[in-house]
Amino acid sequence: MTASTSHYVTVSGRELHVTEWGSAHADVIVAWHGLARTGRDMDDIAEHLSQRYRVICPDTIGRGLSQWSPDPDREYCLAFYEQLALGLLDALQIHRCLWLGTSMGGAIGLRAAAHALRGRIRKLVVNDIGPELPQAAQQRILTYAGCPEAFATVSELEAYFRVIYKPYGWLSDAQWRRLTETSARRLPDGRVTPHYDPAMVRQFAVHPNDYQQWDAWDALDIPVLALRGESSDLLLPDVAEAMRTRGPRAVVVTIPDCGHAPALNTPEQFALVERFFG
Repeated sequence: MTASTSHYVTVSGRELHVTEWGSAHADVIVAWHGLARTGRDMDDIAEHLSQRYRVICPDTIGRGLSQWSPDPDREYCLAFYEQLALGLLDALQIHRCLWLGTSMGGAIGLRAAAHALRGRIRKLVVNDIGPELPQAAQQRILTYAGCPEAFATVSELEAYFRVIYKPYGWLSDAQWRRLTETSARRLPDGRVTPHYDPAMVRQFAVHPNDYQQWDAWDALDIPVLALRGESSDLLLPDVAEAMRTRGPRAVVVTIPDCGHAPALNTPEQFALVERFFG
């Protein structure tokens, strides 16, 4: 079993937390998490891939152990996340990489591969995200992420996560426990709540077109694998089909028995990513 290490890197004046796996390897995968999550969501697939890759799993600003933004309207958006990605790779002296992004992490990778990291991202895996975001899915996200629940106990928080993240598909009891423990913070009143800055959802109000990225998609000239949860409400079938025929003409694979977003925690999902990157 490969051990991970924990680092803090200052980029664009903001401290980012990074979990790193397989540091001895030359080939690098950047594994970037979803909107209201943390880099620790990538533990399972990062540990697996670290047998042959160095895997970098950042916490986005405002999530997990990374700094919260003092200027949320300006910094909680894809343009600033792209700037952080560029700065992080420069700080870690990573010249070329593979990119694995779930949801928001895939949107950051898509944008960066077309712009700031063009020529540096060699292959891209987008996990249940496309170049457009359905309005209904956006509203659903705002409903739970904009006003995060708080609970007296960690066990109650875990029960809540099991409900709102049921679309992730199968997770073992141990995986649910780790997901909870790695994304919980305690409030001044002693209750526990998800470990992110609620202001990060202001992205959808201040930058309403952030996730409309067909221009970036059509500009891509690298291999792309798009994973889609079978019942996803975020990556709709017609958008996935357009991703197959436009721009980089992605390989699209539907993951059964899950929605938004596949948890990247099973041997079958490991194999999909590993084969594509290999």
